[in-house]
Amino acid sequence: MRQTLLAFLAPSTQALQFAVKTLLGGGLALWCAFRFGLEQPQWALMTAFIVAQPLSGMVVQKGLARLLGTLVGTIMSVVFMGIFAQAPWLFLLVMALWLGMCTAASTLLRSAWSYSFVLAGYTVAIICLPALSQPLTVFEQAVARCTEISLGIVCATVVSALLWPQRVERQLVQQARDTWQAGMQSVTAALGNLPQGRQGLLEVLGRIVAVDAQREHAWFEGGRGRQRGRALRVLTRDLLSLLRLARGVSRQWRQLSPVEELGVAPWLSEVQAALRGASVDGVQALRERLQLESQDEQHSPARQFCLARLAVLLRQFLLAREALLAVEQGVAPVDAPPALSWHRDLQTAALYGTRSALTFLTLSAFWLATAWPAASGALLLASVVCSLFASRENAQQIGFSFLRGIAYAVPVAFVVGQLLLPQLSGFPMLCLALGVPLFFATLGMTRPAMAGTATSFCLHFIVLCAPQNDMVYNVAFFLNSALAMVLGVGCAVLAFRLVVLRNSTWHGRRLLRATLDDLVRLTTRSLRGAENWFGGRMADRLLQLARHYPALPSATRSRWDEGVVSLDLGDELLHLRACLAVAQVSPTVAEERFWQRLQRSLQAGPGQAHAEDLEQDADALMQALRAQPATVELRLAQAALWQLRNSWRAWCDQQGASVHGTT
Repeated sequence: MRQTLLAFLAPSTQALQFAVKTLLGGGLALWCAFRFGLEQPQWALMTAFIVAQPLSGMVVQKGLARLLGTLVGTIMSVVFMGIFAQAPWLFLLVMALWLGMCTAASTLLRSAWSYSFVLAGYTVAIICLPALSQPLTVFEQAVARCTEISLGIVCATVVSALLWPQRVERQLVQQARDTWQAGMQSVTAALGNLPQGRQGLLEVLGRIVAVDAQREHAWFEGGRGRQRGRALRVLTRDLLSLLRLARGVSRQWRQLSPVEELGVAPWLSEVQAALRGASVDGVQALRERLQLESQDEQHSPARQFCLARLAVLLRQFLLAREALLAVEQGVAPVDAPPALSWHRDLQTAALYGTRSALTFLTLSAFWLATAWPAASGALLLASVVCSLFASRENAQQIGFSFLRGIAYAVPVAFVVGQLLLPQLSGFPMLCLALGVPLFFATLGMTRPAMAGTATSFCLHFIVLCAPQNDMVYNVAFFLNSALAMVLGVGCAVLAFRLVVLRNSTWHGRRLLRATLDDLVRLTTRSLRGAENWFGGRMADRLLQLARHYPALPSATRSRWDEGVVSLDLGDELLHLRACLAVAQVSPTVAEERFWQRLQRSLQAGPGQAHAEDLEQDADALMQALRAQPATVELRLAQAALWQLRNSWRAWCDQQGASVHGTT
């Protein structure tokens, strides 16, 4: 409660700046809408609040995405009305299908541009539902809504860019440093053979995914922002490689005998000290010494492998430091890889799309059965809420936040819209009456815990007050609109609660099946960008497995362990291919047979019956590598092959052959 009061009574400087910018952008949009004589100026004001973001690049990108989605939705509304206006049930069915398709598409596209699909979905409802009784006016309605929404986007973007601009690309530097620190803590824990645990791995993966999500926004902040965004892609790749190598050293350490551990321990301590000191010359000198030591034939192969991996880890550490400096200086390397990839699940997207479509059809049936005029408002609001939040994991909690926002907005809007505004005249007084409640609500939008409720308050307060050139004050209409809001959001929340994927075991099985498919593709995929492609997908899946981890029975919590083992398997596979590529060894029959065998084993899935599938072909490839002239790269390739075989055997031993299926 104390934190809530502080947000309104003692806001931070950034919160005040955000509130002032949002109010000025909304006020400018409302004044322009009045000045141009637009039909419903409140849409311009609402849009300015919807696209409001604390960082200028986020506002630009979200505004462009909203503008694109609005244009597509405007075109489709005219098409749907022109084809299906004479058959209301068919028209509503097509709209439900369109809403579901847009919701599913926004789920699959995990970037800021997914907002375009959201807008394309509910813009059709915004335009078509009011015009359903008068289909000949749909073109005028489409032009009017598109103009009002575009006006709100432009005004909010201009004000945010000119007044106290807070650039994303500047914050990328601090976020990159924080990600680097988290990554180095994970590397140190792996090298020290400390139990990193589930939370430690999740923290570093979550930071990598979060900082990569901000990279898109920086692209809209000029040349320096684009340079830092490209440099961040390099840092992501190098940091994932560093984590992969550190975990590989830890796995290699566990293969050492007690006597070998005593011999490698001083080197390991020296590497840890060099990483903490971060002296480039010292790290380079230690790397050269490790390379020489790893070539000593008096050492056992396991010790040689461990020392060689430590040398490669130091080289990767230097590359990752250079990438961090590039982000700080805003200089993009030439060889920037593709951005992080992410996991796509068609079945889950279809579920979320179905949830939106069913909600729309349910309220459509209620509208046609009751002929309640305000039911179209409930249908419109349900479409907006389902489009925005149907694909969220916490959609139900967000829906309840919207309901709380409506509960706060109704009494305030009644006092302002029905009691105060009839006594006032002039645009300045209108801004004063609307601006005071919106100012405090905008302060709440800066706090994540209150953002949903505060945003809902702003939007519904504007809808209930409905500022227009010709104001109409009608208490009955006001109460009907408020009741329709509660009905629409309540129906959406009910859908979020009832139509949900509750079988966490099934979800985990699908994630691991997708991982197996990616491992198969990783055997032939180009190495350029493979680190970000596989690392991004695995980070996404492990984060999803962690969200379902508390809901899983204790007997099936091995899904998380299987995900970590599959990550280790992919790391060794990448390392093996990279070493063979650097060694420039011509492909042999043994190598081709091993890759074919690995692909068949991955397609079948791990199981106790397949634990020995790789042994024969792996031994043949090991003999072929040993027959080549001895080099550091070939020695590392042998170590990677050994660990890959061990990781596969460990994965198979964890489960039976029937655990993984194609569903």
